[in-house]
Amino acid sequence: MNLKEYIKPKTTKYSGRTIMSWLWKSWRGNYLQATLNAAIGIAEVAVSLAQVWAVKRAIDVAAGNIDGNIYWAVAVMGLLILCHFALNISSVWIRNILGIRAQNRMQQRMLDRILRSEWHGRERLHSGDVINRLEGDVNTVVNFLTETLPNTISVVALFLGAFFYLFSMDKILAIVVVGIMPIFIGFSRIYMNRMRHLTRKVRDSDSEVQSVLQETVQNRMLIKSLEGDSIMVDRLEDTQSRLRENVVQRTMFRVIANFVLNFGFSLGYLIAFLWAALRMSADTLTFGGMTAFLQLVNRIQNPARNLTRLVPAFVSVFTAAERLMELEETPLEDQGKSIEIKSPAGIRLNDVTYAYEDSDCDVISHLNFDFRPGSCTAILGETGSGKTTLVRLLLALLKPSEGTMEIYNEQHSQPLSPLTRCNFVYVPQGNTLMSGTIRENLRLGKLDATESEMYEALNTSCAEFVAELPLGLDTPCSETGGGLSEGQAQRIAIARALLRDRSIMVFDEATSALDPETERTLLRNILEKNRKTVIFITHRPAVVDYCDQVLRIER
Repeated sequence: MNLKEYIKPKTTKYSGRTIMSWLWKSWRGNYLQATLNAAIGIAEVAVSLAQVWAVKRAIDVAAGNIDGNIYWAVAVMGLLILCHFALNISSVWIRNILGIRAQNRMQQRMLDRILRSEWHGRERLHSGDVINRLEGDVNTVVNFLTETLPNTISVVALFLGAFFYLFSMDKILAIVVVGIMPIFIGFSRIYMNRMRHLTRKVRDSDSEVQSVLQETVQNRMLIKSLEGDSIMVDRLEDTQSRLRENVVQRTMFRVIANFVLNFGFSLGYLIAFLWAALRMSADTLTFGGMTAFLQLVNRIQNPARNLTRLVPAFVSVFTAAERLMELEETPLEDQGKSIEIKSPAGIRLNDVTYAYEDSDCDVISHLNFDFRPGSCTAILGETGSGKTTLVRLLLALLKPSEGTMEIYNEQHSQPLSPLTRCNFVYVPQGNTLMSGTIRENLRLGKLDATESEMYEALNTSCAEFVAELPLGLDTPCSETGGGLSEGQAQRIAIARALLRDRSIMVFDEATSALDPETERTLLRNILEKNRKTVIFITHRPAVVDYCDQVLRIER
């Protein structure tokens, strides 16, 4: 790749103004940390410039150029060093204590936004990619807003303070040292355009690596059974190689850019040194004055260097913000107060049709059905006929392409929406327990459930075995209910749903891991003790026997 290709600007998804507006909104709530960091930065600038004055004075006192007590001069230097230490300690404390709180707040806000957004059934981003953004990109944004930006104020203050101090000593040198800055500003603009594109490629590649790692670990048993160890390792190597290539491209560009910048700064320092040496040889500058000259040039160039280092920081935060903004692209579900329909409640489908966005054919076509209040319905159909899609429509996770769906009782009816989801209990397919104790899993159904309520729900779902476990409700489960059999995990999931106690209960193959005897007992318990509207998605004949109506869905 030639140099022209390296510096060529790349188009990006969001404009700089749009990203800056998003960052400004994200900055709210972090005022305290940002203000404290800015205040400490300004104090450090004052101490730094005072140290220049103290060193110059101590040298001139020692050389006899001015009157004074050398012990007092050194004591002042020591006091300023202690002040510098104290400010550093304060900065570390603020960064570690308030910084983690700011990061936690932003992660909570982003996760809340994701959970309240519409769900389309086929996620655009891999879960590993989403986690990568919630961790790495959130950390980048928070550090920029609470540390980098406030520190920029102190960097600019140091630059201006050192410039005016040097200007008071030698106007020509100050102007020469600062005169080369516009060149670097122009170079930084080119640098930022290109680096933003390269950094985005690196971050996306890093997300791909995390996605492969996460999916491999989650499906380790399957991979081992298929003897696919080498396949997954090779897949990881492929994604890692793309990451390495992108890192190499970014590093090459950064090395070239840093060389140009450092060459310019070194040239400016040599000019300042030569100018001070010539003045000192002409007896128009003391040794202490020359020392102050060189310190001030450093204090002008170091902030300038730091300002150029801000460019990568801006690049990183723009890339991180862009990736987080993509998480917010999905529209929010209807927000507001939940609409509860008194039991018994039913659901009426009127000419309902649904097709996924990337599909040309309907999954469900012109379906009409009435899940009557208090009825028990079995939904039957071949694999791929649309049973699970229908469940998602009932729960208002999806919206029908055509037709209407309503929940009703004797008094009134209400169109199905996310606000009517409060009327449903749902037990999905497979093992849906989360890591934690059995008690913590059950509390997802009812947060304030008593121990007796939990055991009653467990007994109803044929999960009496929990009481016989050494730790009972406090028995730990690993990820996806590890430590329990599929049947045990399924029964605990049903108990969790029973604790929720809502008008309509939806079971999606919820008894698939149970033996026939346990299944029959569980069904009797559910239907005898709960006067609810019950919907079973099933292939099991035993379930159909307990239902008073059947809905068959054809492909």
